[in-house]
Amino acid sequence: MAGTEPAERVTLARIAQDASVSLSTISKVLNGRPDVSASTRARVEGLLTQHGYLRRRSPQPRAGLIELVFHELEAAWSMEIIRGVKDVAAEHGMSIVLTESGTRHAPAADWIEGVLRRRPAGVVLVFSDLPAEYREALRTRAIPFVIIDPAGDPSPDVPSVGSANWSGGLMATRHLIELGHSRIAAITGPDDMMCSHARIDGFRSAMKSAGHPVRPEWVRFGDFHTSGGYEHARSLLDSDDRPTAIFAGSDLQALGVLEAARELGLRVPQEVSLVGYDDIPLAKWVSPRLTTVRQPLRRMAEEATRLVIGMLDAPLETVPRMDLATNLVVRESTAALAG
Repeated sequence: MAGTEPAERVTLARIAQDASVSLSTISKVLNGRPDVSASTRARVEGLLTQHGYLRRRSPQPRAGLIELVFHELEAAWSMEIIRGVKDVAAEHGMSIVLTESGTRHAPAADWIEGVLRRRPAGVVLVFSDLPAEYREALRTRAIPFVIIDPAGDPSPDVPSVGSANWSGGLMATRHLIELGHSRIAAITGPDDMMCSHARIDGFRSAMKSAGHPVRPEWVRFGDFHTSGGYEHARSLLDSDDRPTAIFAGSDLQALGVLEAARELGLRVPQEVSLVGYDDIPLAKWVSPRLTTVRQPLRRMAEEATRLVIGMLDAPLETVPRMDLATNLVVRESTAALAG
């Protein structure tokens, strides 16, 4: 019928009217242009969400870019993630672009504007969550995203791939208990990260099941880095009343424990047994080689990338949360309690 506008045009016209801006301004917001004030951008984004606007999904060619976003590209496990994303993207004739932005919780505010300008086919993020306004901006532009979640607990409407942190903490501690240890300390990650608590909860469950007390002063929250492991281990081990074993919530923290033990003249594993977490490549090259919980980082990256590419063809009917199994890798840093 003459004079009838397509539904998309009507929707954008209504949004422009409600926001008291021009259609060109709406277009700038949709395309991530920087020449829009923050207040106008926020008002338009809110109305896009309110009206349920979704950019029409065009058939996706098997070419293009997957954007992989880290908060810390130098993390010891980042290469495993990169390889996993790259391999699956290559299977589909796609490439990846790497971005470093924000904190461990979410990318920085300028990232969302940049990604809307770059318009990748999809986004894989290594964060504990994604702010609601970022999620809506990506959904409005039909850019699928998945979080690789080794360190948190994303919102229920965020597709994510993680691992079984509680089980990892449980199996690490059970291994030490089976070697005869009962005086076991734990050094985990930041107190504001779900995985830190999940690993400690697994530790507590193993101790309780074995009838061993958990000493509150022997449970430490660190930062997942070597320096934090070192500082807490110095405090725990520089005493006549010290633990005979330590469960470290990351391999980097375990490396800090090894250094603290060396400085204090304590032999690992003869005097202190040690279990790490992640199974980064360095774990099998340190001395002694590190017993650790293997987190399947590469497979997590592969599964996340498959989810993103799958969403290019069809939106998800449900929001997946995939938790992959962890397993214990026994090497040389643990031994039976000396009699």
